Amino acid sequence: MSEAAQHTVTADAPRLDQYLAGLLAGQSRSQVHRLIVDGHVRLNDGPARAASKLHAGDRLSWEVPATVPTRLEAEPMELSVVYEDEDLLVIDKPAGLVVHPGPGHSSGTLVHGLLGRAPGWSTIGGVERPGIVHRLDRDTSGLMVVARNDPTHRELARQLQERIMTRRYRAIVVGEVADEAARIEAAIARDPKNRQRMAVVPGGREAITEFRRLKVADGHSLLAVTLGTGRTHQIRVHLAYIHHPVLGDPVYGRRSPLIARPALHAEALTLRHPRTGKSMTWESPPPEDFELAWNSLAQRKMR
Repeated sequence: MSEAAQHTVTADAPRLDQYLAGLLAGQSRSQVHRLIVDGHVRLNDGPARAASKLHAGDRLSWEVPATVPTRLEAEPMELSVVYEDEDLLVIDKPAGLVVHPGPGHSSGTLVHGLLGRAPGWSTIGGVERPGIVHRLDRDTSGLMVVARNDPTHRELARQLQERIMTRRYRAIVVGEVADEAARIEAAIARDPKNRQRMAVVPGGREAITEFRRLKVADGHSLLAVTLGTGRTHQIRVHLAYIHHPVLGDPVYGRRSPLIARPALHAEALTLRHPRTGKSMTWESPPPEDFELAWNSLAQRKMR
C-alpha cells in the first residue's frame, strides 16, 4: 500500500528535498529526490521541485508509492540489439515491453532481460533500474540506449541534459496539422485532477517538443517529432495540448480500431560515444502495426 501524508512547514528552508529528507526517515536523499521528480510531492497544492525554497506556513503533501521488491532476477528474453560494445547497448524496444520494475510489473521487464543477457550494468539509476539512462513508455516502440558502466551512464545523462543526445520519433496524430513545423514549449507536471496522468501545468517542469509535418491523410497527420527535454509522456501530452492527440492513445486521446496502442515510435537516436567521442546515429523503421495504421489512412484518402 502507498503512504500519503501532509505537513505544514515550520521554518524557512533552502531546499525542499533536504527538508523532506528530514521528515521521511525511511527514505534516502536520492529516494526523496525521485519522489519529487516523479510528481509524488506537492507544494501548496501545486507542482514541487527539489530545489524549491520553503517558507514557514508552506503546505507539503506527498505520497510514497508501495515499494517494489529490489531483488531482481535475471530472465531469458530475446532482445533486438542494434549495437553493442563494452560501454553501451542500443536496443529496438517492442511495444508492450515495460522498461523497469514498478507497481504491477515485478517481472518481465527490459531490466530483467538485460540481467538475463549479462551481469554488471550501471548502478546510477538504482537497484531497480540497472543500466537505464532513459526510458520509453510501455507502448512506445523504438530505440533506447543502455549503459554498461557508471562512467558511461554519467556521460550519457550529461548528453541528455545538455541536449547533445537527440531522439526523433514518428507519430500519427488525429487531425490535419496546419503548421509544417512548430515548437511547443509548455511546462509539464502531474495532472492535479488525475495523478495517473501528466498535464501542461503552470509551474511544472520545462518541456520542449518540436515537430515537422510529413504527410496528411484522411483527417490525420504523420509527424517527425524531436525532444528538447525528456518529461514523462511529453510527446503525448504536448500533442494533445495542441488538440492533435496521438492516434490510439487511451490516456490523452481515445482508442482507435486502427492500432491497439499510441502510434508513437522512437525512430532515430544520435549520441557521442562516451569513450571515443565519435558521433553515432541509429535508425529504426516503424513496426508493422504503425505502418498498417498509416497505410489504412492513406488508402482511405485515395478512395
